[in-house]
Amino acid sequence: MSKLSSLFSSLIFLLLTICACEAQTTETTTLPQEEKVKTNAPVQPRLYTVIGVGDMMLGTNYPSKNHLPPNGGADLLSDVNHILQDADVTFGNLEGTILDKGGTAKRCQNPNLCYAFRSPESYIQHFVNAGFDVVSIANNHTGDFGPSGRKKTKEVLRNSGIAFAGLAGTDEVAFFERAGKRWGFCAFAPNSGTCDIRQLSYARSIVERVAAESDIVIVSFHGGAEGAKNQRVTKATEKYYGENRGNVHAFAHTVIDAGADIVFGHGPHVTRAMELYNDRIIAYSLGNFCTYGRFNLRGAAGIAPILKVHVDDRGRFVYGQLTPIYQQKTHGPKVDPQNRAIRKIKELTKQDFPNTPLEIYEDGTIFKTEF
Repeated sequence: MSKLSSLFSSLIFLLLTICACEAQTTETTTLPQEEKVKTNAPVQPRLYTVIGVGDMMLGTNYPSKNHLPPNGGADLLSDVNHILQDADVTFGNLEGTILDKGGTAKRCQNPNLCYAFRSPESYIQHFVNAGFDVVSIANNHTGDFGPSGRKKTKEVLRNSGIAFAGLAGTDEVAFFERAGKRWGFCAFAPNSGTCDIRQLSYARSIVERVAAESDIVIVSFHGGAEGAKNQRVTKATEKYYGENRGNVHAFAHTVIDAGADIVFGHGPHVTRAMELYNDRIIAYSLGNFCTYGRFNLRGAAGIAPILKVHVDDRGRFVYGQLTPIYQQKTHGPKVDPQNRAIRKIKELTKQDFPNTPLEIYEDGTIFKTEF
């Protein structure tokens, strides 16, 4: 019996040894815990960054070259170029025309309320250097120098690689590729020859067409009454000196329902509120961004935001950042240490859209909240 017990014990020991060896072999072929974490970690979705600014007019050679900035305008954007370049897409509203000379200046019944802007063709390089990808040409100054002014402006923009849209019948939409996405753009205004902001069914049809052919859609509008007394979004038709400037609230909601992802507003020459609607961001006015010489820059007209938004691959707002800037007659936009545009947007947003799920912080960060 003792030999049999000894043999049985030996067999048990052998089996345990084999199992231990197999277990050791299994452990050596298993990924380390750190590698397991890396392998199983979810892939973070790619966000896309879009910067929007308001009105841009870098100086005019009409009626005199005295209205042009020094150094050929090369220094106007130097303080903010690094901000504008930090995005997948950068947008602005181009006020006026780009041509060296000629064209037929529009007639002004009241010179105190009517200006004609004609910037030198070389100034397009300032926009290129700043990183602009797309501009609106739907505003009350796009026809300042008649058909030849529009033609040259479009030619200069096209040759520079900057996309544009906003003219009814000819240049209603634009498409371009950035960051692996196909972007669609359209722009509206209440002015002659532009895509009409006041015709909501017309705007809806254009945006639906753009949305069907692109991944992310940006819509720009030039609308609403002007000046410091008109910083509120009334949610009604706005008039200025008898002109119907559209219902910008109804317009913005209409185009988002039609497929727009980002809506940038401008035209009042002052900052207005922001709203989040169906997870899409609306900036109702980005104010005067860089408007040299013949623009009123007093008070509220002299401050504005640079708005940077981060969206997902379906165009839904994730978070944003406001950079406050200010202008004076002698220089272009500079970062405002007083943060005036941030404070104003925060104030107006609470007044006009108290239930919108946006939280704007003192440092300019914007997050989506839930009520």
